[in-house]
Amino acid sequence: MESDKLSLDEAVKAAEDAQKYFRICVQRLDEARKKIEVRAETDPTA
Repeated sequence: MESDKLSLDEAVKAAEDAQKYFRICVQRLDEARKKIEVRAETDPTA
């Protein structure tokens, strides 16, 4: 069980990676939201 623990450096790296992936996800969601808004504006039946 002890071997499953991360060192401080590994934990910091994992947190940095998580932040990076979070920002990528937020950016992709924003891009998708903008596409939906544009489509809704151009197609009133949508």
